[in-house]
Amino acid sequence: MKFYQTFWAISASAAILAACTQPASNEGDQLADTTPEAPAERQIVEIDPNNDPRVWLEEVEGEQAIEWVEGQNERTFARLQGDERYQGLYDQALAIAQSEDRIPYGSYSGGYIWNFWQDAEHTHGLWRRTSLESYLTDAPEWDVVLDLDALSEAEDRNWVWRGSNCLAPAYERCILTLSDGGSDAAVRREFSITDRAFVDGGFETPEAKGGVSWIDENTLMVGLATSPEDSTSSGYPSVAYRWERGTDLADATEVVRGDQDDVGLFAFRAEDHDGTVYMMASEANTFYDTSWWYLPADAGPVQLPLPSKSSIQDLYQGELVFTIEENWTPVEGGETFPQGALLSFNMAEFAATGELPDVRTVFVPGPRQSLGGMGSTASAFLVAIDENVVGGLEAFHFADGQWSSETVPVPANMTISLRGTDNHHDVAFMNAEGFLTPDSYFMVDAAELTVEEIKSIPARFDAEGLVVEQLEAASPDGTMVPYFVVRREDTVMDGTTPTLLYAYGGFQVSIRPSYSGSRGQLWLENGGAYVVANIRGGGEFGPAWHQAGLKMDRQRIYDDLIAVAEDLSTRGITSPRHLGVYGGSNGGLLTGVMYTQRPDLWNAVVSAVPLLDMLRYHTLLAGASWMGEYGNPEDPDEGGFLRSISPYHNVDANGDYPEIYLYTSTKDDRVHPGHARKMAHLLEELGHDYLYYENMAGGHAAAANLEERARSEALLYTFLMQKLMDDTDPLDAE
Repeated sequence: MKFYQTFWAISASAAILAACTQPASNEGDQLADTTPEAPAERQIVEIDPNNDPRVWLEEVEGEQAIEWVEGQNERTFARLQGDERYQGLYDQALAIAQSEDRIPYGSYSGGYIWNFWQDAEHTHGLWRRTSLESYLTDAPEWDVVLDLDALSEAEDRNWVWRGSNCLAPAYERCILTLSDGGSDAAVRREFSITDRAFVDGGFETPEAKGGVSWIDENTLMVGLATSPEDSTSSGYPSVAYRWERGTDLADATEVVRGDQDDVGLFAFRAEDHDGTVYMMASEANTFYDTSWWYLPADAGPVQLPLPSKSSIQDLYQGELVFTIEENWTPVEGGETFPQGALLSFNMAEFAATGELPDVRTVFVPGPRQSLGGMGSTASAFLVAIDENVVGGLEAFHFADGQWSSETVPVPANMTISLRGTDNHHDVAFMNAEGFLTPDSYFMVDAAELTVEEIKSIPARFDAEGLVVEQLEAASPDGTMVPYFVVRREDTVMDGTTPTLLYAYGGFQVSIRPSYSGSRGQLWLENGGAYVVANIRGGGEFGPAWHQAGLKMDRQRIYDDLIAVAEDLSTRGITSPRHLGVYGGSNGGLLTGVMYTQRPDLWNAVVSAVPLLDMLRYHTLLAGASWMGEYGNPEDPDEGGFLRSISPYHNVDANGDYPEIYLYTSTKDDRVHPGHARKMAHLLEELGHDYLYYENMAGGHAAAANLEERARSEALLYTFLMQKLMDDTDPLDAE
């Protein structure tokens, strides 16, 4: 059983700009008149969020806006695709994306391994399956269940696969989720595995954000944002309905309704190993505060007595397993469970009584640990646990009211990702990778607690002479911030190494070591260094690491990244002339802040699918759902802080800024493309250096197929090479 939440993966004073000084080289220079020219007076462009002169760029498909976007794309293509290196980078990226020796990652259910596959011939993709026995061979015999390319052509749609939900235990009837162009809004259609076809007269929903879950073969639990009455202000569903086969969706029976000020309400099916099914719902009051509901078939919804900052993970041997993101004392005067703990209680007992049963401790992470993916098998509850951003795997067992654990032997010093569990059997899968170590796929025997490597990819780039080191930088408040550096072992510490710094810093998302063939070929092999900063706001060290940077404490996140950038220069790894910073989504906001707060630290800034207007973000698409992370722009205190960090509202007309590359997608219905559009237009008016690219499809990923993904990567690395590697800046030739 898996649970999916439809949430994503995102100081009050301004930072003081540090002056760059050059030491005098000799006495004669000291005697000369070296008085620097007085810096231009700062002139921050005032923008009223209620009367924004660029609001026309928020009209996603507006004629004037699209005309402007097309002009920007032409300008960017002329510069980047006109570079003699671009085509080679594109060819490399596309070859990697389309390589036939990729790992065909799959899930195991109903006696089959299920996989979704894209390649040069099948750009939309194939949904296919094979037996476990065949999957373990070097050349599995795949049975194509659905050809998404053929479907797209037949229906004249740009279908993007968003997943399947098949009814256990037969797994013959499935609800397929398909997005036209890659947006978050999607349609759901019932599909028969036996007939290899959509069910005539079967369940089918209109395009909307939300989801559906099986109750039984003739009934769905449906939550869709199809009307204002059934939607939250964030654009997600606010209600769940019981929908019977053969009836209109409009006639479905309301089961539970949240508040329109919630982020959203999402119903799901929880099935135990013995086949017991519980229908539940998560009412996300904010991005981090949730009311959990049990939805019995013969009564109204019953609220689960969980703390608001908690996350249900799975059912195992009758125990509802959940994490808490705050200290919790469920019984007055009783035991207090610490923030970050993994806990459980007996679900059947709660369903029968409506009272909280005894709460049991499964696991309490240490100060440098964090919990990753987890899930039930027939014999064990598996949990990926990171220690100082290095992966491990534990197997937990429950018997006689007690939890016990055993360590599963996994490759050392790697990122471990649990890729698939099912409580009907003991077959699970996990992936192991590192910055320089290609992905290997392992089958886990949850009964014997053994792992067997079954698939791997060949090296995509030459890692000889490259090293990985983990360093730390001191943030202004004394917090030590870890970061990874991938560089050549013989790097001369003279500050000339072209270096790309990546970070995210939000939503409790952990950024762990990962293998990327395109990054290796397009950047590392060409002499670049790559840095990942594990700054606060992420989940690398549990909920406290994330919560340290919420709302008006967010400057800590930015200070952390500034500290890492300065540390890189102090160590001589790089210098501002050769340092670039890159982030996407919430990371795009992060790099936008780096652009406005510390432009002296970088020679290139990349802000992908970003949030940049932090005074209107809550009015755009899913923006209202993120107020638990960023704060409310309409609150006097929080709004004042947001104004102080909002990149769009902190551009100095007289500022000396590095060139910034902004890219987004017209089809992104999560982070509005208006953020990047308006920032680029402002910079255009002020004469500041920038490039702007908007993919006309692709959703929040900014790419709908492999060709678009390769183009995006080639554009990115061409820009970085021009700015960080070349002796002559392309702007000097303009």
